[in-house]
Amino acid sequence: MIKNVIFIFVSLLLISCGKDPAPKPYGELRLEYPTPKYQKFESNCGYSFEYSNFALITNAKKPCWYYMNYPKMKAKVFVTYYPIQNDFADHIREAEKMVYEHTVKASSIDTKSFEYPEKKVYGNFYELKGQSASNLQFYVTDSTKHFVTAYLYFNTRPKPDSLAPAIDYIKNDMKHMLDTFEWKK
Repeated sequence: MIKNVIFIFVSLLLISCGKDPAPKPYGELRLEYPTPKYQKFESNCGYSFEYSNFALITNAKKPCWYYMNYPKMKAKVFVTYYPIQNDFADHIREAEKMVYEHTVKASSIDTKSFEYPEKKVYGNFYELKGQSASNLQFYVTDSTKHFVTAYLYFNTRPKPDSLAPAIDYIKNDMKHMLDTFEWKK
């Protein structure tokens, strides 16, 4: 029995001898997305904009509601349209409520107002930092007839560091969308 214990001990010593462990270099995930080429989206609901060919637009639950899908990023921009019928202030309150509901998880909310008076396009763009469910949101209106909102959602748990490249890409797309947004006459 002692011979077996000594044999096992010596075997373990011989097996465990080898190269000294070396630390592995720290690697970062590198995500690269294609340079966007923009195409025009014409809605039957009174507006148009340009969006990236990296996204696919599909119909959502209601008429004039759309999903701008980014399948490779597992992301969606949910676009809604509401006609204004003496309820402009209610639409503004609802859009801001959707943003500020995320204050529980968001570490900060950057708000940028924009206006293109020549096109009658006005609104706010919100960037939510931290672990919020929606990182980018905006509303756009002509303040008399039309009100459009958009919210970015990922089909994953909010991980701001991992999602940062995708958020930046979609943020640029959403800003381009606003820059090219027009109401139909």
